[in-house]
Amino acid sequence: TECQSVQEITKKSDTLILCVGNDLDVRNIICDDAGVLNNAKPGLVIVDHTTTSADLPIELNQILNSKDVTFIDAPISGGQAGAENGKLSVMAGGDKESFEKVEIILQEYSKFIKYLGPSGSGQLTKMVNQICIAGLLQGLSEAMNFSDKVGLNTNEVIEVISKGAAQSWQMENRWETMIDDYYDHGFAVDLMRKDLDIVIDKAEKLNINLDITKSVNEYYKDIQKAGGGKWDTSSLYKRLKDII
Repeated sequence: TECQSVQEITKKSDTLILCVGNDLDVRNIICDDAGVLNNAKPGLVIVDHTTTSADLPIELNQILNSKDVTFIDAPISGGQAGAENGKLSVMAGGDKESFEKVEIILQEYSKFIKYLGPSGSGQLTKMVNQICIAGLLQGLSEAMNFSDKVGLNTNEVIEVISKGAAQSWQMENRWETMIDDYYDHGFAVDLMRKDLDIVIDKAEKLNINLDITKSVNEYYKDIQKAGGGKWDTSSLYKRLKDII
């Protein structure tokens, strides 16, 4: 049934799934006068696929639990292709019993779902994911640029090294578009910058060293300044070749 407002869909739902832009977007949907908080039925489970801070789900559960409503933080990985093909990875935190109630729904568009602990655990896991991706993409970009500069056939180089220990999802799924200088697809630099800012803020509060992640975040700023905010995150290669 098509609904015209957050208020209407909340009143009709036992499970509500969100995927929006940032902390503020989620908080507004939940806490606005015509939002979820004032219109939810007891027992409602909210599943939020937005990448946010780890503090937000803890805050919202404290607010919603008084209405017998549960908030599951469940950020996703897999990008545009994963969403379109129903092959997302879901990392979930929150009340385990509530998670188990909605897991069957998540299976409709996911290839892997994992419950990781109390509220915020899903978001913390997504931070780990983004740290890995940032480092992998910068390493791949530097390797391909090195191959180009020393006169190798980078297509042939990737063909060989992708069969060994250097192989990664990023290599398998991005090297061809990187060589073709095609970045109008995938996960946007603007979104990655938002995610890495969240990661770095959390790390600084806990005095955790993230030197590589901080450097890559600065490199993405270079890409934004060059007009590439909507480019795929693999445009780190273009930065090395054409921007700096």
